Amino acid sequence: MAERVRVRELDDDEGRRLLRIIRRGTGCVVTWRRAQMVLLSAQGMPVAKIAEVSFTSEDRVRDVIHNFNADGFDSLYPKYKGGWPKTFTLPERREIKKIAKSTPAEHDLSFSTWSLTKLADFLVAEGVRGSAKSR
Repeated sequence: MAERVRVRELDDDEGRRLLRIIRRGTGCVVTWRRAQMVLLSAQGMPVAKIAEVSFTSEDRVRDVIHNFNADGFDSLYPKYKGGWPKTFTLPERREIKKIAKSTPAEHDLSFSTWSLTKLADFLVAEGVRGSAKSR
């Protein structure tokens, strides 16, 4: 049987703050749903019932409650940012461009032109790399 998870005891100010988030009707839907789960737990509703009325899984409800117990209101707000993270810094891009425009012979390499693979291998060997991830 799964452990019984419940939100920590809330003081009056925290209860009012949760109610304001839920009643406001504007803002982030993720924050609204998380606040709703926390408030329902504070009112004594079991995880299974919260999951049912929130149209989510019991595991998700448990995660929200655990996160709130650990981090408080900060856990209600999403941490993601839009768009892809920048892959390379401006200095890295400049260095990559400079090397790509050069010939391999200028770097004492035995081949006459860059292939993408050879250029990438050379950049890694030279320590010119960003947080590039294969997508």
